[in-house]
Amino acid sequence: MRLTFFGAARKVTGSMFLLELEDDYRILIDCGTTLDGSRNLNEKLEYGNFPFDASLVNTVFLTHAHIDHSGQIPNLYSSGFEGQVLCTSPTMDLTELLLHDAAVLNSRIVKNIEKSHKKSKKWKSIETQGLYLRKQVDEALNSFLPLAFGHRFRFKDDGYVTFYPAGHLLGAAHIVVEVLENGQMKKIGFSGDIGRKNFPLLVDPKPMPQVDYLVMESTYGNREHTDKISPEEMLRDVIQESCIDITGRLIVPSFSVGRTQCLLYTLNRLYQNYDIKPIKVFTDSPLAKVSTKVYEKHRKHLNKEATDFFEETDSLFDFENLHYLESDIESKAASLHTESCIIISSSGMIKGGRVEHHVEKNIENPYATILMVGYATEDSVGGRLLSGDLKDLQIRNKKLAVNAKIKKIDVFSGHGDLNDLISFAENQDKNILKNIFLVHGDVEAMFNFKEILNNRGFSNIELPEQNQSFEL
Repeated sequence: MRLTFFGAARKVTGSMFLLELEDDYRILIDCGTTLDGSRNLNEKLEYGNFPFDASLVNTVFLTHAHIDHSGQIPNLYSSGFEGQVLCTSPTMDLTELLLHDAAVLNSRIVKNIEKSHKKSKKWKSIETQGLYLRKQVDEALNSFLPLAFGHRFRFKDDGYVTFYPAGHLLGAAHIVVEVLENGQMKKIGFSGDIGRKNFPLLVDPKPMPQVDYLVMESTYGNREHTDKISPEEMLRDVIQESCIDITGRLIVPSFSVGRTQCLLYTLNRLYQNYDIKPIKVFTDSPLAKVSTKVYEKHRKHLNKEATDFFEETDSLFDFENLHYLESDIESKAASLHTESCIIISSSGMIKGGRVEHHVEKNIENPYATILMVGYATEDSVGGRLLSGDLKDLQIRNKKLAVNAKIKKIDVFSGHGDLNDLISFAENQDKNILKNIFLVHGDVEAMFNFKEILNNRGFSNIELPEQNQSFEL
């Protein structure tokens, strides 16, 4: 069999791996969007949106819903794919929300392109390539097949797939593919994104059963989480400094799916367990509101702490002074709220979304605090804020003085750190494991993690290049 790496190769995003079996059966593991802006509009792909013929792919196995793992699925169908997408039930529901949200953004982009190229259909066609709309999303979702964790599903003669809890996000999975070839059962493991232990809401990542080949993420391959106290204590300290000691605004850029639910759950626990008066909390993301309902629907997949908390309080996310903002008018009004408040808004990188308005209106306010709680690319506003002490910031074509306090915590990062990655790898028997392929990480993180694994006795560790293939 052959394994080709079409995404997340020596970079973090765009996970997409093609497994071609000897009988020409083809499995695509994840089908994600690259989020670093590396795709060139003039890049010519032999098969439209993909470097392979989508019509020859038989099935897709999806590790989890994040757009860098699921975001190209509608384009796969538009390019000729006719098979099913196998994933867990929570992943199916969250993917529906994220793909529809992407389609809304795409429709706005398409309208802008149409306005700027009224007389040039050629350039309109080039620039709108890959911008799927709601119709394409709905057509794709009709072919999703949800599977239970731990169920060994037969997807073809002598071919099985099993999903194991990965933490990281509701429904996220490690995937083990078993295929009988030439009388030998080969096992290939795909880690997906590995979660961390004792994370709010989510179960701990489960060890992967023994495999022959392991495709493993390496996002934190050179880093350990710096925050050592609990999420509740960490958030309490930030709120005390930003909103209680002074009359201030706490702006929290946060991804709508996953991160916002962890924040709301932690705030709920904080108000229940600590003597803190509930400060007004504005959640400014329609996507976050519907995602929260999916978390409530699938609460049986959450960790014991969360399910016990629900039994005690009858609520995971609702608490006094929580307000969901619906309209743009409500959103803009919250930015100028005169009392102490917390505003949780997307996007987490401050790269588009309503949060840009909140940052714009508060970046010059010395009584405001912007709290970064996750990863941000270098080209995003969040990335620039995290790069060091900035005196001014360009946002929405305005040059603004940076007077607000900029804070960062990583206690809400859904990725396991270096120690978690080492622990995950060391569940495998070095004498049985034939190869480890490191993906989904910066090059520096990959090389560092490879060196650590080598020092711990692992061999045959590969760092695949984009479009590189390996015979298994």
